Amino acid sequence: MTTMPSKTMVLPSDQDSSGRDLGAEELELLEQVIRSGTLTSTKGSFTRTLEERFAATLGVKRAYACASGTAAVHVAVAALDPNPGDEIVTTSITDMGALTPILYQGAIPVFAEVDPQTLNVTAASIEACLSERTKAIVVTHLFGSACEMAEIMKLAQSRKIPVIEDCAQAFLARSDGQYVGTFGTIGCFSTQQGKHMTTGEGGIVVSNDDALARRMFLFINKAWGYGDAKPDHYFLSLNYRISELQGAVALAQLEKLESVVERRVAAADKLTNMLAGIPGLKTPRVEPGAVHTYWKYCLNVDDSVIRDGAIGLAKLLKDRGIMSAPRYIQKPAFMCEIFQKRRTFGSSQFPFTLARPEVLDYSKERFPLTFKALHDVLVLPWNERYRDEHLEYIAESIQESVEQLSI
Repeated sequence: MTTMPSKTMVLPSDQDSSGRDLGAEELELLEQVIRSGTLTSTKGSFTRTLEERFAATLGVKRAYACASGTAAVHVAVAALDPNPGDEIVTTSITDMGALTPILYQGAIPVFAEVDPQTLNVTAASIEACLSERTKAIVVTHLFGSACEMAEIMKLAQSRKIPVIEDCAQAFLARSDGQYVGTFGTIGCFSTQQGKHMTTGEGGIVVSNDDALARRMFLFINKAWGYGDAKPDHYFLSLNYRISELQGAVALAQLEKLESVVERRVAAADKLTNMLAGIPGLKTPRVEPGAVHTYWKYCLNVDDSVIRDGAIGLAKLLKDRGIMSAPRYIQKPAFMCEIFQKRRTFGSSQFPFTLARPEVLDYSKERFPLTFKALHDVLVLPWNERYRDEHLEYIAESIQESVEQLSI
């Protein structure tokens, strides 16, 4: 029988002002935009300033704002210009927004296995997926935890394969002291509601490669050569621009980013210490030289020790007002209908019709670590507004719930 706590605590949420650093600074810049009367980023200065300052923050040559994290991945893939049927190695655990751009560009996602604790791809799992058709590798730094970038880049460089880093959940995360997004050929970020800096919806792409940066800029702008002597629409592309309103909010948010990240990390470190030694739980693993920036805080739950595992623990935490997410995305991305039934462009099934049969084998037996990772993971909500009393309440709730479910 579930034992209800005598009193639940309302936690700050990243879905509203209780858990987000939004306020006077954003309003001031928004007012400047409105008073200027220039809301398009092609004529204004706020988005351009954001791009310059974001590039400077990461220490890269170029940054361009775009409409979403999905748009950022699409811009990155399009910049590499794959041929139809080319393969792009990616992770089996990711948001669909990081996969559909690959299909839209006529390429085939090839899914790599993951580390069952971090849920990140590894150099070994990527290498097992490479073929003569491999056009690129996408690495996703899940939950704010950096992938093993030294090993991955060594592999990619040995094969001369470009790397796209999906940093949507990992602003200012580091591997061996270096910011994620600066290892690969292109880095992609999201400013969606719950990310470390937010404009509600939005994205940013970065690169040190001048030629690719040019293609990214063009792809965001319908391939129109703004600033060229004789501009034209040079190739097939979309309008992925943001407005000056989003640029202003992002600019104010960027000024707060370091503080936001520091508070998330400090709170996570405290919770990790509070949860140390609880049977059946593993707290987030942080490698030496890495900085985990905690988009979310994830536990691995052993169902041989804790009855009903992550799902059982989530149910008890819900009774205490802690809305966690067991299994994160519930099932690997390749189990969704878009892959299982190949629903793309009309009844064509393109580009799956160009794929090697073996890369379309999504049988469970091929992805044991992916299924184990999703079975074990429990994703706790996280934001920069957690105080000690919130952490103590979460830790106490987890401790008491585990005791109740102990086998």
